[in-house]
Amino acid sequence: IEGVFASGQGGLMDVALHPEFAENNLVYLTYSEGSRDANRTVLARGVLTGNTLGETEVLFRVNIEKAGGQHFGSRLVWLPDGTMLLAIGDGGNPPVRHDGDWIRKQAQNPSAHLGKVLHLTEDGEPAAAEPAFEGGLPEVYSLGHRNIQGMAIDPATGTIWANEHGARGGDELNIVTRGANYGWPEVTYSREYSGPRISDLTSAEGVVQPEVVWTPAQAPSGLAFYTGEAFPQWQGDLFSGGLVARQIRRVDLDGTEVVGEEKIPTEGRVRDVRQGPDGLIYFLTDEQAGEL
Repeated sequence: IEGVFASGQGGLMDVALHPEFAENNLVYLTYSEGSRDANRTVLARGVLTGNTLGETEVLFRVNIEKAGGQHFGSRLVWLPDGTMLLAIGDGGNPPVRHDGDWIRKQAQNPSAHLGKVLHLTEDGEPAAAEPAFEGGLPEVYSLGHRNIQGMAIDPATGTIWANEHGARGGDELNIVTRGANYGWPEVTYSREYSGPRISDLTSAEGVVQPEVVWTPAQAPSGLAFYTGEAFPQWQGDLFSGGLVARQIRRVDLDGTEVVGEEKIPTEGRVRDVRQGPDGLIYFLTDEQAGEL
C-alpha cells in the first residue's frame, strides 16, 4: 500500500473481512497516510487473491489533517445490516492544535471526524440519511471519544461495546449508541500526563457514563465478545487487551451489567484479542518480536 504514514502510533491498523468474504474476497483495512506534519486515518478496500491483496482503493478519509503520530483510533466492526462502524481517535495530546485550540476538543465537534464513531456503508459513504447531532455530519454515530482501540458486538442483542484509552488513568469501557456523547475532553476521569485534572467534571447531563473506568490505566486494545464452546463458563463475557498492563481483562457480564473482572497476565503488550472459529481465544502482542 502506497502512502502509509508509519510513525508513532500510526501505520497499518485494523483489518476486517466483508461479511460476504467467502463470495467476494473483499478485505477492509485502515491505516494512516500523510506526513509527520499532516496525516489522517483512511479506510481502504481490496480483493484478496491467494495471498495477494489487489485492486486496493481508498473509500474514506478523515476530514481533518493533523500533526504528530498519536490517536488514530481505527477499529472496524460490521453491523448485522451490512454497514460498518469505524472508530477515529481525537488527533492527539497537547500541544497538538487545530483551528487555534487543542485538537482533542474536536471530539465535541459533530462536523469533525476526530474523536468519533462513524457509521459507513460498505462503500465508505454515510450509512444514515440524517445527522444524529444538530449541525453534524450524517456519518457521525457518536462523539466525545478519546481513542477507541477495541470494539465488539454482542451477537445476541446487538449491543456495541468499546474500550477506550484515557490519558493518565480514566480508561473506559462503554456501550456505544447512536447520538450519544461520551464526554471527552469536557467530562472525563482522566488526568493529564503531567498530573492535573483534564476537566473538573466526571459527569454531566447528556453525557453517557462509562460502564467501567480503569485507573490506573491498562491502555486497552482489542475487544472480543465470547460466544464459544471451549470455555462455556465465559460465554457472554468480554475480553479486553491491555498494552501497558500486559494482560487480558475478562469482563464478567450479566446482560449489559458488569458484575466482575478477572486479570489474565500475559508476557507482552496485548494489541488485539479475537475469538477463533474453534472457540479458542487468540491475542496479538505489540512487541519488537510480536507474537500470536
